[in-house]
Amino acid sequence: MAAEAPTDRLGLVAPDFTLPDSAGRLWSLDQIAGARGTLIVFMCNHCPYVLAIIDRLVRDAAELQAFGIGVAAINANDEAAYPEDSFAAMAPFAQAHRLPFPYLRDESQAVARAYDAVCTPDFYGFDAGRVLRYRGRLDSSGREPAAPDVRRELVEAMRLVAAGQTPPDPKPCIGCSIKWRTEA
Repeated sequence: MAAEAPTDRLGLVAPDFTLPDSAGRLWSLDQIAGARGTLIVFMCNHCPYVLAIIDRLVRDAAELQAFGIGVAAINANDEAAYPEDSFAAMAPFAQAHRLPFPYLRDESQAVARAYDAVCTPDFYGFDAGRVLRYRGRLDSSGREPAAPDVRRELVEAMRLVAAGQTPPDPKPCIGCSIKWRTEA
């Protein structure tokens, strides 16, 4: 089911976390944060919205990292209901797509709840002080192939954030809803 992430929560201080990556290494927010900002992306393996943008996300993340912005992705989906999003499936996904950033597992879903994540993908752009300055989409393509001249909204916004400027009002990201575990 498609969900739309709100563009609010600007000013939120990034909730701290320590999570394992797809190879089992633990990563903290301190280790991920870049000198000029941090991008946290909630995503998963199976979402058609993620699959539609993954190549552009890899390209844009590498560019932002070179610009001093730390990047990590977090998978919080319920793996019992969605085995294709399991911890075991994350390493092959990360390798197949050559992710240039840590792909982390939020098994408890506590980090996703702390960030108030809504969908996959869901982008959080923090400044160097870890204050949320951008919550919006990668670009306007959604699930469709991107036109060659598509505006790179996330990259533009994060470059402004890194320069201490305020990005324009973002457009909301649309994706598959986070697959929350049902409480027994």
